[in-house]
Amino acid sequence: MESAQKPARVRILDAAHDLMLTVGLARATTKEIAKAAGCSEAALYKYFESKEELFVRVLSERLPRLTPLLSGLTAEPGTGTLEGNLTRIARQAALFYEQSFPIAASLYAEAQLKRRHDDALRKIGAGPHMPIEALDAYLRAERTAGRVRADADTFAAASLLLGACAQRAFAYDATPDGRRPPVDDFAARLARTLLSGISVAPDDAGPRP
Repeated sequence: MESAQKPARVRILDAAHDLMLTVGLARATTKEIAKAAGCSEAALYKYFESKEELFVRVLSERLPRLTPLLSGLTAEPGTGTLEGNLTRIARQAALFYEQSFPIAASLYAEAQLKRRHDDALRKIGAGPHMPIEALDAYLRAERTAGRVRADADTFAAASLLLGACAQRAFAYDATPDGRRPPVDDFAARLARTLLSGISVAPDDAGPRP
């Protein structure tokens, strides 16, 4: 079978992704993930030290790649336009949260499990705060490059942009049609609005009323 021809690590990631999406992170045990991947639980632990590490790898390797985008932009501030870059970030973040929210949501129903999960993430240097810190770092790099105002609160700006993207994942479920705002339009409007508060050059933020 095609799945059996894949390397064990790939099969484990695929199985973890599928199970975490269908039953949630809290109920996706390493035993069930290993079974779905066609390997033993001991084999799973040869590739991943814990379920938390597996969860982080699913986020980074099976979902829209937000962290590499932020890292690449931070390494080369001043490239492209701020509006274009922030639109790309907002779009990627919106898709990332849209796909990751169903995986992680079950943790919030079990406080003790959530605490254990958070403790495990701290030990491996991961957590949902990381994209905020990465976007803050990018905006600070652009501030150094002279494209973000010297008095701009880059942490607040990063929190506002990513907070809006995270909220898009669930805030519209109870609307009459249950549809989220289209991601491209959402990202463009979000970036344009954020820029009006932090950009040095009005032209870079696009036309303003």
